[in-house]
Amino acid sequence: MNQKRRLIGRRSFLFGLGSLATMSAVATSKAAYQNQQIQALDNPNRNFIISEGLSLKERAAKKGIIYGAAAHNIALSSDASYAAAIVQNCGVLVPELEFKWTAGNATLRPSPDRFDFSKADWMANFAKTHSLLLRAHTLVWHDSLPTWFDKTVNSHNAAQLLENHIQTVVKRYAGKIHSWDVVNEAIQPEDGRNDGLRMTSWLKVLGQNYIDLAFRLTAAADPKALLVYNDFGLDYDTPDQEARRTAVLKLLERLRTKGTPIHALGIQAHLSPGEKKFNPSKLRKFLQDVASMGLKIMITEMDVVDKKLPIDVKVRDRIIAGVYEDYLSTVLDEKAVIAVITWGLSDRYSYVNESQPRSDRAPVRPLPLDAQMQHKLAWNAIARAFDHAPKRN
Repeated sequence: MNQKRRLIGRRSFLFGLGSLATMSAVATSKAAYQNQQIQALDNPNRNFIISEGLSLKERAAKKGIIYGAAAHNIALSSDASYAAAIVQNCGVLVPELEFKWTAGNATLRPSPDRFDFSKADWMANFAKTHSLLLRAHTLVWHDSLPTWFDKTVNSHNAAQLLENHIQTVVKRYAGKIHSWDVVNEAIQPEDGRNDGLRMTSWLKVLGQNYIDLAFRLTAAADPKALLVYNDFGLDYDTPDQEARRTAVLKLLERLRTKGTPIHALGIQAHLSPGEKKFNPSKLRKFLQDVASMGLKIMITEMDVVDKKLPIDVKVRDRIIAGVYEDYLSTVLDEKAVIAVITWGLSDRYSYVNESQPRSDRAPVRPLPLDAQMQHKLAWNAIARAFDHAPKRN
């Protein structure tokens, strides 16, 4: 018996070694593949030469496109150089935190019966003072809900709470907003529903019609604003993102069939070079399908995550610029795309610093301006994409 146990133990040990070797080989193969992808993205001979003189917002406007960026009140109120860069480059401002129910230092809805508009008002006044369009993000989202939400909200009071929130917030800023992200990130095919919807607190208390309800309430409160459904993971040629594109199209089709007052799709475009394959033809087809429904399209939160890219700044910046130009050149071919918004303007204030830092702890460089507010190749790449885009009617 002891002899048999020793044999079984040895076999298990050898099997474990074999499994570890297999896992190691798979990891090595994956790393090698990613390195090949990254090397393929870098072209040392590629140039990003631009004509001088015009800002990003001016280049975009020449083609009937709006360029802008997200920012928050702390950075704008405490950093004059950043505020000046936003005003110089942007035609539209997106408050990064201040219109969410709760986020960072901003809590718009501290309790079920109280609102705090101080920070949202500050952002609205900044936009007005500097003649910037204002884009509000976001009215309905499964994230950034206050702690009281799940304790307080149920199927009996949810509709009234949502109506109160939208009427109070949207009416306060009605006529001052270019576009509302009415519903954000409602798709998640991995959750297993036939309709592709994410299992959220909103879905649990209101059912799938919460999306239609939110749009109708917003349209009634601010009939002149552009109403947007916004989502991520729609950019790359991967099975999961293909499933997301399919689910988003089905959602948009359902809403249009219902007569829901939806005007545009927001594509976040948080890009990750070296991790996923970009297929321009597939993305163009998706954009065409959206446009065929009579919807506009906005690129709403663009940045390029560099955590997998080389530490060498020149190489990294060159790859990032190439990603910006290749992506924007693709999407701007579709005339239904009316806006490009980066999620921040300067690396100094990018959320990527905290959410997706580099393992080597090198400063991240995902945005058009560096931490010293200087133009990077990414700025040039965006400028080139605007310069070469077809003019909107």
